[in-house]
Formats: sequence, C-alpha cells, structure tokens
Amino acid sequence: MKKILVSFLACYSLFSYSQKQADVSLELLDGNILKGTAMVNDVELVTAYGKLVIPVSKISHIEVGIGRDAAVAEKAKSHLKILATSNIEDTRKGAYADLVKLGIKAIPAINDFYNDPKNISEESTYTGEFTIDNALSEIKSSANLTHEAPMEDILTMDNNYTMGGTYTFTKMDIKTEYGSLSVPKEKIKSIDVSVAVEPGKGEFSYKLTGAKNISGNTSGGWLKTGVTLKSGQRFTITANGEVTLASLSNSKYKPDGSSKAEGATDYTKPYNSGEEGEYSTGGYPTYGQVVYKIGEASTETLKAGAKFSGTAKTSGVLMIAIYETVFNANNKGAYNVKVSLGK
Repeated sequence: MKKILVSFLACYSLFSYSQKQADVSLELLDGNILKGTAMVNDVELVTAYGKLVIPVSKISHIEVGIGRDAAVAEKAKSHLKILATSNIEDTRKGAYADLVKLGIKAIPAINDFYNDPKNISEESTYTGEFTIDNALSEIKSSANLTHEAPMEDILTMDNNYTMGGTYTFTKMDIKTEYGSLSVPKEKIKSIDVSVAVEPGKGEFSYKLTGAKNISGNTSGGWLKTGVTLKSGQRFTITANGEVTLASLSNSKYKPDGSSKAEGATDYTKPYNSGEEGEYSTGGYPTYGQVVYKIGEASTETLKAGAKFSGTAKTSGVLMIAIYETVFNANNKGAYNVKVSLGK
C-alpha cells in the first residue's frame, strides 16, 4: 500500500460525521453488478494506528475484506487441531463439517494456522478427503470467493492513496432503476463510490491504473470523477506516469500516447501528439492516451493526452480513462491525472 503522511491522516480524523448522496457500483461475490445511488456516511475506519473518520467525498473505491472474528477464530482452532493431528475418519469428518460451517470468517484462522511453523507436521499419514485444504476450498466455493480477498477492508482515497482497516457497516441500502435493495456486507466484493463535486472552480487529482481504467473495459474502465461540467465551462486535464499494456505486446505508454516497444530504449511519439509543451485541444485518440467523455452514457471518446485545455460541449459528469479498445487485466502502471476547472 502507498504510505500516507501522518499530517494527511490527521486532517481526515478532524472531520465530523456527515452523510452524502453518492453514485455507487457494487460488485457482488456472485459476479453481479448493482448500480444506483446510496446515502453514505463519512467512513469510520478502525486501523492498527487508531480510528479515522474519512469524508465519503474523498473515497473512490472500497475493497471489502473478510474481517477477523475472535469468537470464530477460537472455534476454528480446535477443529484445525483435530484435522492436523487425528487419523480417525469420523473424528476428522465432524471437525471438517464444523469448520466449513463457520464460513469465510474462518479463513483468517486457517491462514494463521498455516503460517505457524509448529502446526506443520511431516508425520501425518492421512490421505482421505477431510483435510484443511479441502475445507478451505469448500468455504471459498460456498462464498463465491474466486479471488484472494484481503483480510481487511481496503479504502482508496482521492483515487490514489490506500489504507486498510475495518469499515464498520453491516449493509448498504441502494436505490436502483429496479427498486431499492439492502445488500449485506458479506455479499459484497467491492464498491465504487462517486460523490458529485460542487459546480465551480477547483482542482482535483485522480489515478488511472492500467489494470482497470481502460476505455475498452466494460466493467468499470471509465473513472467517474464526480466533477459535473456545465456546457461552455472551461477545464484542463494534465497527466503524467507510465503504463505497460499487455494487450499491446507489453509496450509502454505515456499519457500523450508516446510508446516504447518491449526491449526498445526510446519512446516514439504518436501522429497526433502536437508540439512539445502545447495544450491539446482534443481530437481522435491513439492508444495509451488519456481520454475523456462528458456524461456516463456518452459514446464520444475524446483525446486529452498529457495536456488538454478546452470547454465542455455539453453538460454532464466528467469521465476519464486510458485509451485502448481491448482490456487485459495484466496491464501494469498508472497515470496521475489532474483536472482543473474554470467558470
């Protein structure tokens, strides 16, 4: 995780609780995606360093962790000890069933058990089905855990900084186009959060990652900035950084679209890069460039590059991404993007 300055954290802890309406996208453990709006309180995150209250307007993404439960961990220990030492089939069968019944909250205890060298025995001769590994696989399968879920909740702030801890909520009430739903925390894999920015002047920072924020990624590739532009409003976009696009033979790219093939030493500028240091005025993008669109439903992808200055042709929320028509989750790197608004 990216380290956060103490002063940065301290300023968050001084905020009082407030509630704001946010656009949210919930990725569920069963693979479904729910989009809508929710009233979200400022987030109380309990960390190893203390409790923080983080303004919800600063949060862009929440990866929901498994969490630790002391009571469950204590029960799991006795079942794990039996599975690690006993060769009696019926005894193992009972311990196995009881461990599986504890569900995903038993996973931290299983991991801790594995990580303790004194629990590793070379003398076990058991070859049946009631093993710790099989119990862990069954727990993950029952919970639709197809990924390595973090133990803690991981919050991304300002689309850049991350911090782990315990976000104490039990469910999220979301209004969708099909009605209102109440989704338990244990059913949620991750949450994208976007709180609208007040119209007017301002400067906002974002991070576009190659592993997600690709224009061709239909599962949340476009980053919703929360900035609502008015038709005719002036705005600028500047960016720096580097990404490696696995979808394009692992070539490296910069925000202006400059590219370097794998193994090459120099970058090649794209045909539409313009003069060095000049602000772009838009146009059709090339691979690797920062792009934008106005309005979530818009199909018009416009070039921003490393430096863009222009006026909004229509009103709507500003969306940004890295231009590439094919998404590959093995992309690496990120662009740091700054959006500045004028009236």
